[in-house]
Amino acid sequence: MRAIVGLAAVVMALSACGGETGATAAGGRGASAGPSASGTPAATPSAAPAPTLSPSPKRPLPKGPNLSGCYTEDDGKIFTYGEEKLPGVVMGKGATGVVISYERGGNACTWRPLADRLVSAGYRVLLYARDLEAIPEDNIVDMARRLDKERGVGRIVLAGGSMGGTLSVSAALKLGDRVAAVVALAGPPLPEEAARLRVPLLQIAGVYDGDRAKRMRESDDAAVLAPDRQVVVVPDESAHASSLFETPHGPQVLDTIMAFVNRHRV
Repeated sequence: MRAIVGLAAVVMALSACGGETGATAAGGRGASAGPSASGTPAATPSAAPAPTLSPSPKRPLPKGPNLSGCYTEDDGKIFTYGEEKLPGVVMGKGATGVVISYERGGNACTWRPLADRLVSAGYRVLLYARDLEAIPEDNIVDMARRLDKERGVGRIVLAGGSMGGTLSVSAALKLGDRVAAVVALAGPPLPEEAARLRVPLLQIAGVYDGDRAKRMRESDDAAVLAPDRQVVVVPDESAHASSLFETPHGPQVLDTIMAFVNRHRV
């Protein structure tokens, strides 16, 4: 199944079987705000209104074991890995695991909205501080194998933003049939790697987030072996990767991810 949709059309696309839906714009500015049929935004980035957001409340820094100051032992099992004793956390229960890899220059905290939704829905979720000395896709592979060893975990979903999304596809190729699906936010895989992918692939990006909407379509066209692939272009939006969760479109983005992983859970 393949779908290329604007965010407002996601619910219809998820219920459709077979065929390809055309790119559909959503939001207050109508069809001109979305991508054109060629995959190029129909308006310049300067035309996109910047959302006004309230700052997130600051939490006091935890004193005990934690990941990035925002996940503690109250959330799950804190672990360390590597010579640098970098932290990570495993949260929740369930047979389907999810490894979340954040974008370059980010941290695991901005992925909290998705992590909490996944835990509430019965997934086992692993987040971690990236080892900057490691080959990034190998870091993802190592985290997936760590989660795979947790009692009761079956297959693994790999989710990530920007480089974390791109390299989740690279890692999926190394992990083989242990991977249930890949979710990439603003991280289009290389077309030559997408062409080898044999698991479901969801790609999401803002229409004004550089050329990522165009590159997602190229990756989607290449991913002919993926049994389920979907491209979602968020209209009127330039927020990058997990920053999408904090925009007015955030709830719909999270709903789209949850609907996709629910289709492919163990």
